[in-house]
Amino acid sequence: MKVKIAEASDAPLIYDLMIKAFMEYKDEVPPSSALEETVQTISTALEDGEQALISYIGDEPVGMVRFRLTDNGVYFYRLSVIPEKQGQGIAKGILKSLDDYAKQNEKTKMLCKVRMTVPKNIKLYSSIGYRIHDEEIVHKPNGINIKVVSMEKKLL
Repeated sequence: MKVKIAEASDAPLIYDLMIKAFMEYKDEVPPSSALEETVQTISTALEDGEQALISYIGDEPVGMVRFRLTDNGVYFYRLSVIPEKQGQGIAKGILKSLDDYAKQNEKTKMLCKVRMTVPKNIKLYSSIGYRIHDEEIVHKPNGINIKVVSMEKKLL
């Protein structure tokens, strides 16, 4: 598996990988806001400081993660692996590459938020050193509330 830093021109590919991965959440209440994004919103975000890593097996793109550098850490989101490649360690490989990138940029921690209704993602992050450090309720339009945990991993 190889991982490369995305360019703004990769927005259509990032969108495609994300939508394929997040379709499993289309029936959540509410559905993931990832499903409301467009190639244009991703392109705009990439032009405005967001970054992404794209993972390939051979020449086939199989996953990605979007992120922003903060003062002392990296906040990542939309970690995506196409359904037919899930469970093969790709997400962990992408996050390992992101850890390496963070260290190269002198960042000391990794941060993410996870819906409490998706325990497999909490388990994934916990298995590679992330710890829950906060819980909150995100208030969405229409009175819908989403319980999320903030997870953090300190980099050595």
